[in-house]
Amino acid sequence: MGLETDVLVIGGGATGTGVARDLAMRGLDTTLVEEGALSSGPWCRSHCLLHSGARYVPDDPAGAEACVRENRILKEIAGDCVADTGGLFVQLAADSGAYFEEKVEACREHGIETEVLSSETVRETVPVLAPDAERAVRVPDGVIYPSRLTAATAASAREHGAEIVTRAPITDLRTTDGRVTGGIISPEDGSTETIDAAHVVNATGAWAGKVAGLAGVDIDMRPSRGVMVVVEYDGLDTVLNRCRPPADGDIIVPHDERVILGTTSEGVTDPDDYPKADWEVDLVFEECATMLPDIDSVQILRTYWGVRPLYGPSAETDDERAISRGLTLLDHAERDDTAGFTSIVGGKLTTHRRMAEIVADHVCDRLGVTTDCRTATEPLPGSDDPSVLDGFVREFGATARPMRTLSTPERTTLTTGNRDSGSTALGRC
Repeated sequence: MGLETDVLVIGGGATGTGVARDLAMRGLDTTLVEEGALSSGPWCRSHCLLHSGARYVPDDPAGAEACVRENRILKEIAGDCVADTGGLFVQLAADSGAYFEEKVEACREHGIETEVLSSETVRETVPVLAPDAERAVRVPDGVIYPSRLTAATAASAREHGAEIVTRAPITDLRTTDGRVTGGIISPEDGSTETIDAAHVVNATGAWAGKVAGLAGVDIDMRPSRGVMVVVEYDGLDTVLNRCRPPADGDIIVPHDERVILGTTSEGVTDPDDYPKADWEVDLVFEECATMLPDIDSVQILRTYWGVRPLYGPSAETDDERAISRGLTLLDHAERDDTAGFTSIVGGKLTTHRRMAEIVADHVCDRLGVTTDCRTATEPLPGSDDPSVLDGFVREFGATARPMRTLSTPERTTLTTGNRDSGSTALGRC
């Protein structure tokens, strides 16, 4: 059985579903394929922070400006896929006052709303903070629920005519005369499906190099792993960031009656097979406890690792934190003499919609489509109804049947323990 489509999108994370949504809204026949469930990818194994951009100034002003723009857009269109908790960058006694001042000045310069809080106001605002918190700056950070966001984006894509196929790994890319003309997938039922496409988009994140290799194209990905530690904690309702240069264990993100502590950054060679070290868990826990001391008395419910899709062809460092978190669009026609094929690499969950828009602009230009992007202004379906959003999550977490159908959801069970080195995200995250 074969399928013909205008655009084949490979990868069902936030960016891939965003690309499918954008292209479908512009009238292109679009098919998205994902090897697992939409809610099983690395976007759902992050700390789930909706960045204000403050983390990236002063060193990456372009990245910061992209974050603050997309932060505002998601708060408008994504409803209960996000939570507007606000965030604090906290200066502890051991942290540089000069760095704090530089952070505040850079935020204001790049359009990030700020409010500096004195030590007294900080303790009134967040009484559970460390007693040596000298001051903080309030920024418009928030929380993303990636499974809801991805599922709602996929639902929107489908409403506009896109085909969403899960549990269907891409096993090959077809090339003819220097042009990628489609792909072959192998659903769980053991069948083989051929998809012919006028253009193929590789939106597989840390796996972009592996997928590009199916077309004989090299992409120098530099994926890095990071651990998140989940603890039961009901005393925090705002994001906490340590106000120092980005380092291990400097983010605490509230999720209802729990918090996620993050994270580390260690390079990996294979995003499917990498070590999960106990020292990373210990380090994150200890570092975050300097901001939130009473987590020392709570039990670790879960640990999980995610892999960042870093792209580093010119990186001359072994420090993964020094590699740009910015996005890169790779036009393989110009770069590799392989037409009909585009990859999107790098980027962050917060900027996924903008990444998708850039890809869609590029693909539409190649296919002669002039329709404008509308994803920044059209709300996601169900965004104002958590029960609808969670229904989308269940649906798109299901095992896929053959083309043009989706099966009933399968149940998943979350186990808890002192330390569970699993990679499944927690709750709505």
